Amino acid sequence: MKVKYFDLENKRVFITGGGSGIGASIVEHFCEQNSEVYFIDINEEASNKLVSKCKNKKLAIPNFIKCDLLNIKELQNTISKIISEKGPIEILINNAANDERHKIDDVTEEFWNNRMNINLRHYFFTVQSVREAMIKNNSGAIVNIGSASWMIGQGGMAAYTAAKSGVVGLTRSFARDLGEYNIRVNSVVPGWTITERQLEKWLTPESEADMMKKQCIKRRLMPSDISKAVLFFSSDQSSGCTNQSYVVDNGWL
Repeated sequence: MKVKYFDLENKRVFITGGGSGIGASIVEHFCEQNSEVYFIDINEEASNKLVSKCKNKKLAIPNFIKCDLLNIKELQNTISKIISEKGPIEILINNAANDERHKIDDVTEEFWNNRMNINLRHYFFTVQSVREAMIKNNSGAIVNIGSASWMIGQGGMAAYTAAKSGVVGLTRSFARDLGEYNIRVNSVVPGWTITERQLEKWLTPESEADMMKKQCIKRRLMPSDISKAVLFFSSDQSSGCTNQSYVVDNGWL
């Protein structure tokens, strides 16, 4: 049975990278709660399919906005337009990321900066953009999606893990700065979550068998597992929770 968070109904939610993977699952889960969902992505095809899927399931219909979050001005203008036309964003989910593997010798300055921009920089500027309206409301929930990869010291993706470790510091800093305005800031930290991208690129029988040895729960971690935690930290049911990084990993760590 799915949980109904009555306080999430009609709440205005903004989600980055909502077109596929964990982000798409988060979008769908908020639509099941009848929230007013806005999500950005650069993948129009996947995003439009998600909107159609929600329509076909007779859920609340999410609003897809094509936006390149590497362009901070475009990102901030997108958020400002929603706030000015619809009202304050009450829940912010920073999800967009790219976990492309890379060798140390292949990393250039340009690549490094690009990874920081995709995996960390926009987290700051989305919060900066929604902060004033949340302060006026004297409430708000911000959930940043992290990664357990840096916690285990995973190799082959140094720029990604460096950025994702930064999500924890950013979360804790914002929680301190915004707590006096009743704005809660938490991070949900996924383990190896089996999205379509993981299936296509990296999951093999060998890697899955190795993961099953390490996880306490012997099944694949799915995007819905992450989304359920995101809903909880977005809801008033977690009203006393802020400044936290909550790991969802089937007991991997």
